[in-house]
Amino acid sequence: MSFINELKRRNVFKVGVAYVIVGWLLAQVADLMMDNFGAPDWVIKSFLGFLMIGFPLALFFAWAFELTPEGVKRESQVDRSQSITQQTGQKLNYSIMVIMALALAWFAWDRFGTSPEATLPVENPAVATAEPAKAPAATVKSLAVLPFVAMSSGEDDEYFADGLTEEILNSLAQLPELLITARTSSFHFKGQDMPVQEIASALGVQHIVEGSVRRSGDRLRVTAQLVRAADGFHIWSENYDSTSEDTIQVQEDIAEKIAEAMNVVMDEEKREVMRKAGLRNVEAFVNYQKARELYAEAHGDVDQIEYLRRTNHQLEKVMEQVPGFSQAYIDHTDLYVHLLLNDSTGQITDGVTPENIEEAPTRIMADLAMAAENASNFSQRNNIELDLAYLSGDWRGLPGNIERFLDESGCNQATWAPGIIATSGLAERYTQRAREVRKCDPMRSHSWFDESRAFLWAGDTEEALRVAREGLKVAPGGWLGFALVRALIANGLYEETDSAIKTQFRLVEDGLISNIMKSAAMGDRDAAGAFFEKLMKVEYPPELWVSIYYAWVGDLENANLRAAKIDEHPFGPQSLLLLAYWCACGAPFDLEFTPNYAAKIAAAGMPWPPASPITFPLKDW
Repeated sequence: MSFINELKRRNVFKVGVAYVIVGWLLAQVADLMMDNFGAPDWVIKSFLGFLMIGFPLALFFAWAFELTPEGVKRESQVDRSQSITQQTGQKLNYSIMVIMALALAWFAWDRFGTSPEATLPVENPAVATAEPAKAPAATVKSLAVLPFVAMSSGEDDEYFADGLTEEILNSLAQLPELLITARTSSFHFKGQDMPVQEIASALGVQHIVEGSVRRSGDRLRVTAQLVRAADGFHIWSENYDSTSEDTIQVQEDIAEKIAEAMNVVMDEEKREVMRKAGLRNVEAFVNYQKARELYAEAHGDVDQIEYLRRTNHQLEKVMEQVPGFSQAYIDHTDLYVHLLLNDSTGQITDGVTPENIEEAPTRIMADLAMAAENASNFSQRNNIELDLAYLSGDWRGLPGNIERFLDESGCNQATWAPGIIATSGLAERYTQRAREVRKCDPMRSHSWFDESRAFLWAGDTEEALRVAREGLKVAPGGWLGFALVRALIANGLYEETDSAIKTQFRLVEDGLISNIMKSAAMGDRDAAGAFFEKLMKVEYPPELWVSIYYAWVGDLENANLRAAKIDEHPFGPQSLLLLAYWCACGAPFDLEFTPNYAAKIAAAGMPWPPASPITFPLKDW
């Protein structure tokens, strides 16, 4: 006890408390300042190391030395009767109270106040809904890279300009100090003569990168500029007159100059990360732009398998030219997934051989393994591994993949995540993740579709409807019509559903499927059956929807028979998960008829039955 009392007398405890509070406060201020100056991580780590080393030194100093009216003396040299440690302790008490108040004020400001990267609301004239914060939030270091204009008319000049743009975008996206709008949204404005202020408002950014490209023989002229949208001021601009051989150097220089103009402190480590982000091969990025165009067409009103084959032909050129480009392998899997989905559900597909089906699983696994190996960051790797776990049929690791995906932030999305997470009972957690991804890519209709469906599965039908309506104003097209129809049905707005079905669908079968769903939700078996008969007369009836129809109208016998047949296929469980997702009706079949699927969901710990976002009164199980 005498030792403890001596520590108290010499104010060692009070010095320790004061040091901890001051050290914490200094660490917070240093972290903010170094982050704004773009200092590398080792600087703040070194600073924290010095603070930690200083703690025992401060305690030793308090023990060994004493503050006297004559100055600092060794404690052993001070007469106890003349010691003023009590008065010093009182001053330390007051100092601790003041420092504690400052620390609490800092904490409150940092937690609830406006930080240097605080968001600034930007009104989006294209969106007029009741939701607060209609447009994506704009940050001080947010920008969009608009597609560079091709000023020459060579055969591949437009692909070249798009490829150069995407290379710059991908490079800048590697810098955590910058918030970069995704490609789909930036390219939404291609060919549109709009003021940069309107584009920036729609995308929720404060800066715009724009430029032009002209090629003549081997000569290359590139003009690029960084514009502050608020006043149209050119923060940086430069012209490059070079040769085609110097394209990569030009692209890298533009990206670095833009980053520096945005006050990003560049070092060799950041430059190296930026260099590794893209293709860095002119022929490859031209071929990849062609592949992107075909991929988009394949998901429209065309022969999907044929267009995906053409897509893969271009992607294989890219993979040969740049073997380590992860996204090419991800895109390459889509053909094989659709082949297996069609085959497992009995969908007729022209020109597909048994050999095509047999090799599809191997192709998927090989592509995704290469994609994961060459992923540019942890987030992309986890997304690939989530898709790989689902598509491979080894669902034991799915819970961990899902948790990591839901814990992430940012713009990355796993291709098959929405269906997996919804049927796993985690839709409510996914809603905010889906909203975050949508804000990164607001002009991509599928982002709005995913968000609307997430809220539908989470049971918030009103928000699902609001998101679908807003999405159709901002980024119409894609599958948003399905999201709108389902949300209307879930809210019991059947008259509006009729109008939406007439206006939202170009394909006859999409309208028929929606009418079947509406009729079944209203409990009208005859009307649903009449629409189903028409659906069966289209050239290639969509077989997955036939199974869903039987569930909607309560035909358990046929629903179980079809599910059992799908379950026998090697890709059957994957197809049955999508069947449950698109049915949105709880259990579309009895689990005892699908032992393979039952084993998969048991391994993944997924609930059965899944949620039923829409009520179908004819279905009594």
